Amino acid sequence: MTVASSISSSFQTSTLRSVFLGESSRISTPNVPVARIGFLRKTIECKESRIGKHPIEVPSNVTVTLEGQYLKVKGPLGELSRTYPREVKIDREDNGYIRVRKALDTRRANQMHGLFRTLTDNMVVGVSKGFEKRLQLVGVGYRAVIEGKDLVLSLGFSHPVRMAIPDGLNIKVEENTRIIVSGHDKCSIGEFAASVRKWRPPEPYKGKGVRYANEVIRLKEGKAGKKK
Repeated sequence: MTVASSISSSFQTSTLRSVFLGESSRISTPNVPVARIGFLRKTIECKESRIGKHPIEVPSNVTVTLEGQYLKVKGPLGELSRTYPREVKIDREDNGYIRVRKALDTRRANQMHGLFRTLTDNMVVGVSKGFEKRLQLVGVGYRAVIEGKDLVLSLGFSHPVRMAIPDGLNIKVEENTRIIVSGHDKCSIGEFAASVRKWRPPEPYKGKGVRYANEVIRLKEGKAGKKK
């Protein structure tokens, strides 16, 4: 019985081994071709920007110089220039309009299309009409004055804040509490106005500080106003 059981177990082991390992001496395993798995790539369609597709009208008092990816505009209020990236291209049409087009069919080019169309329009409007941004000082003792080429602010600190006025910007103060920043470069106007507001942003309980003229401040309810 012992010899028979050992022979049977060895036979079963060799049979299983031949089945799973496919020994050529016992069982021939068929070669089954494996199907290749393919991945479908979805094509992303980059539509034309709704802002970028509009042409830019050039007034008669503005001179445009276009050299490849370099654009320069000159008007009665000043002169601005910009170098454009390779994702967009600038064309000057026969009717005098400027059109910003996509040079590549990518998502980044689609994003830059509307951005640089807006920047180009700001250049043309800036040198012909100009831009301005107004600030309001709210608080007891808060005031602003112009001393030479500096804007001096009294914002409740132990010392006045003195800010140098950048070239190309015009600063005007009305009634010691209203500041008007104007010029032909919209980016420079926004940066200077933001730097003035940064010194004393409006606090959320009484709204004291430096705010934009059209800014809405959401005030919080103080502890004294809460019901017990």
